[in-house]
Amino acid sequence: MSNEGSRIDTSTPNSRALVSIITTEKAYILAEKHNYLTIKTYRNMSKRLIKEFIEKSYNVKVVKVNTLIDRDGYKKAYVKLAPENRALDIIERASR
Repeated sequence: MSNEGSRIDTSTPNSRALVSIITTEKAYILAEKHNYLTIKTYRNMSKRLIKEFIEKSYNVKVVKVNTLIDRDGYKKAYVKLAPENRALDIIERASR
């Protein structure tokens, strides 16, 4: 069983920015309690590019982006969404 959500469509210009949306139990808890979206992306993506990509792709307002490099060599980003947007909705759409 995979820990990651569906892959993004490759027909959009910056679609290679996102590898997957993480749908682990921890990601669901962060989404429910703190409105964070957890994503896996390539290491060369900056916080600014991640923010722009999420805002354009999902039509939401991003408050801040925290990143770390995971042991697979990818960058994991914790994206805090504005209160008017629900991270849980995006995770649920991606996991279908």
